[in-house]
Amino acid sequence: MTSRNWLITGVTSGFGRHLSEQLLSRGDRVAGTFRTAAGVDEISASWPDTFHPARLDVTDPAGIVTVVDRAFAALGRIDVVVSNAGYGLMGAAEELSDEQIVHQIATNLTGSIRFIRATLPHLRRQGGGRILQLSSVGGQAAWPGGSLYHATKWGIEGFADALAGEVAPFGIGVTIVEPGGARTNFRYGGSVLAERIEAYDATPAAHIRRILTERTTQGIGDPARMAAAMIDSADREPAPRRLVLGSDAYQGIETALAARLADIRAQRESAAATDAPLPGTATGGVAELRTAPTRL
Repeated sequence: MTSRNWLITGVTSGFGRHLSEQLLSRGDRVAGTFRTAAGVDEISASWPDTFHPARLDVTDPAGIVTVVDRAFAALGRIDVVVSNAGYGLMGAAEELSDEQIVHQIATNLTGSIRFIRATLPHLRRQGGGRILQLSSVGGQAAWPGGSLYHATKWGIEGFADALAGEVAPFGIGVTIVEPGGARTNFRYGGSVLAERIEAYDATPAAHIRRILTERTTQGIGDPARMAAAMIDSADREPAPRRLVLGSDAYQGIETALAARLADIRAQRESAAATDAPLPGTATGGVAELRTAPTRL
């Protein structure tokens, strides 16, 4: 197997840690970013010649460009870019502070967008590569108590979906990774819980608060197997647009998509009724639905 060069954000824990250790163990080189140093020394000590760490807070736009440029300069070519850094902000929308909202968006959404954008000139110049954007089952389905987290994941999925079409002519593939609950530190340690408003105690939004405070449940996903599946996806041609990981993710996404499709199909005629009439017809709407050209 030919060794590859990877650039991964958030390598000291969770999926980033599993990805880095598996890749380094098989002989690949990893440029890995971290926000806090806990854990990075262990990786550096084990793979001093093939692991290239760099401190990065993805809410720092200038820092992103500097770290990305240095990574490409150090490795010469980067085959796979993994946008992994992020966390969960949980609580009913009313419970969240403005500062928490801004930081969640700046980390999960804006930070991911800026990081990927910083890599694009390098990937174009080298003639291709692969981008893996970490999302979640929460990027396709949404539950009470996670409104801002879902907003960032749905947002980054829209960005990555459109990006895939933009960069395909340059040989750059884009994969959106959608894990379910995994046995990482994301749930208990990687999530922030908003201040409680008592009025929400008896509402569906309180369910996530109970999970995070009682700490009695864990995800069913094996993070090592999930990381291995992400690595394997980099060899697939063409790049899979989405990579669903975990039976809970599959079930959650399938249920959400089926419900959304049912809602939309029920409005076929009412949607068409708002079309402007075609030339030479008295009314628009359902009668024109089968013959009207696609219009943006």
